[in-house]
Amino acid sequence: MKREDIRNVAIIAHVDHGKTTLVNEMLKQGGIFRENQVVLDRVMDSGDLERERGITILAKNTSVFYKGIKINVVDTPGHADFGGEVERVLKMVNGVLVLVDACEGPMPQTRFVMQKALELNHRLIIVVNKIDRPDARLSEVQDEILELLFDLNANNDQIDSPIIFCSGRNGTATTNVNEPGKDLTPLFEAIVNHFEPQEVDVDAPFQMLISSIDYNDYVGRIGIGRIERGKAKIGDAVETCNYNISGNGIKGKLISIYEIQGLERVPVESATAGDIVCISGLENVSIGDTVCSPEKVEPVPFVKISEPTVEMTFSVNDSPFAGKEGKFVTTRHLRDRLFREMLKDVSLRVEETDSADSYRVCGRGEMHLSILIETMRRAGYEFQVGAPKVLYKEEDGVLKEPMERLVVDVPETVTGSVFSAMGTRKGELLEMQTIGSRIRLEFKVPARGLFGYKSQFLTDTRGEGVFNTIFYGYEEYKGEIERRSTGSLVAFETGEAVTYGLFNAQGRGQLFIGAGTQVYEGMVVGVSPKNEDITVNVCKKKHLTNTRASGSDDALRLETPKIMSLEEAMEFIADDELLEITPKNIRIRKKTLDTETRLKRKAHGLE
Repeated sequence: MKREDIRNVAIIAHVDHGKTTLVNEMLKQGGIFRENQVVLDRVMDSGDLERERGITILAKNTSVFYKGIKINVVDTPGHADFGGEVERVLKMVNGVLVLVDACEGPMPQTRFVMQKALELNHRLIIVVNKIDRPDARLSEVQDEILELLFDLNANNDQIDSPIIFCSGRNGTATTNVNEPGKDLTPLFEAIVNHFEPQEVDVDAPFQMLISSIDYNDYVGRIGIGRIERGKAKIGDAVETCNYNISGNGIKGKLISIYEIQGLERVPVESATAGDIVCISGLENVSIGDTVCSPEKVEPVPFVKISEPTVEMTFSVNDSPFAGKEGKFVTTRHLRDRLFREMLKDVSLRVEETDSADSYRVCGRGEMHLSILIETMRRAGYEFQVGAPKVLYKEEDGVLKEPMERLVVDVPETVTGSVFSAMGTRKGELLEMQTIGSRIRLEFKVPARGLFGYKSQFLTDTRGEGVFNTIFYGYEEYKGEIERRSTGSLVAFETGEAVTYGLFNAQGRGQLFIGAGTQVYEGMVVGVSPKNEDITVNVCKKKHLTNTRASGSDDALRLETPKIMSLEEAMEFIADDELLEITPKNIRIRKKTLDTETRLKRKAHGLE
């Protein structure tokens, strides 16, 4: 039978093209909120980090109603580092809304997510968003989308996809670019008419693929996915299997079933093929598992998630300030938290190392790992991490490294500094085009060549440049790339930084700390323009003499210190440095804290 009463849709796009804002308006016009209800902007971005950074990190499920038809909507992340989220939720849906910015056009992540949707043979609706932008390029963007579809070998049905012009912020849509829209009716109509109702077998034994995992202290692990066939009832006996792993079956029964209505999960007694539901009752259920009736245990093929490309070492904090600020500070705490994260993040890998206190954590990119670090820090964890490194591969005796496709939009006047930086980072120009008064440059560059480049790029382009990357593939090792041309200012003793000591130190480079900051020996307190580390004593006080009082230098002027964000600190640290992460502070430190020992090790080439 066909489920005429339901449509399952994912919204995919490049980062910041307006997915979450459009879903917000769909919820408002789909009758989910009361007319007088105060609604937050980007209501789907429920996490603190998502709201602060303006990005979606985890895919979210919601639903709206249009003419009695339930439209299940999955809002997906746009950032390349969270591509694993997009890949798996596409298995839950029958159709895809591809959102494209009316000015920027198709970007690297648009290509990536569209390719995944085409591989699954999904139908598409192209949504050109932000048409109210003064610099919108509507006809050019349409041509670029068509070119991309041909480039990705789309079939005729996908090439003839309807195009809807939207302003997500204003909540309007139109099929004719010359006529302003009044509401999102044209978009809802396209979803209902263009996406075929799902053909389902209600009488067959129950089968459901788990595409997402949630956790609740009361019921434990919650599996989220679409029922492929049959019916699910509370109390039914079920068994799990996995397409890629044999012999991991878990037996259990369905304790609870929830349907998603708007932003709420509503408990139901039963659900039918085609519904997207949340189930509990299976203790160790994981993403990619198929939950079946014991009558017919048959796994659903699950998309192979792209491999991680960047690794960092997470270890227990052993600095002189260890244990002063964190709530979870032991090896057991760190291990449990990292392995728990791996259960719901399919792109993450966590491995034991030779050291009992350290773990190797591999992810899709620096942002992927920085989000994990920031989430743990806010939850009260205290630990330290090493410098990010790329994951190499060896094929037929040839060392290969991950490459990134870098796309930048910059003013014409600053292209020289971008070309210069790419030259030193082994970048190769793929494409160059003029868009208005700006230039779009595409490079193929080793992933390790981009470590630390984003902050330099923003400085080089005076904050006007737009920077985007996506995984390109593995290629032969490109040779040495200088990671950092600057040295560190390293504290000589433990104590409190004072104005007199800082004033003397600031002449050697730029400081990261101000007066009154607690420091310890071996802590990095600034950056030196020279390509070598300099030891400074920021705790040094002006001593009392016969001729001058110790307070006579109170008027010393200190320059404003550079306060490093987590990403900046991750990009900055050298191979012989660590990042100390606590709920209140992010400190950079040397691996060997004792100055004399560190210098000896350096002299013998050990650091």
